[in-house]
Amino acid sequence: MLDLLLPLSLSAAFGAFVGLLFRLTRLPGRERPLRFPIVGLAAGITDFFIHLVLNRVTGAPLWLLPVLVVLQVWLWLGPLGPKTDRHRD
Repeated sequence: MLDLLLPLSLSAAFGAFVGLLFRLTRLPGRERPLRFPIVGLAAGITDFFIHLVLNRVTGAPLWLLPVLVVLQVWLWLGPLGPKTDRHRD
């Protein structure tokens, strides 16, 4: 179990970092800025387990894990993310 803890924590940290970078590219003054790194953290943890299953079943390469994290953070915070009302006065 300890041999999975380091890659899991690194994947979660990378996801939080990608979420933070996604926050920096958004418009300033956005509500709930902490949501971005938290969603990135959740995406990193989720993608670690997805990659673990893919690795056991198909022998997925290691370079696929960061690609999965970036794509999932983009999906969860972009097109599939929470919708905000931009036309509020």
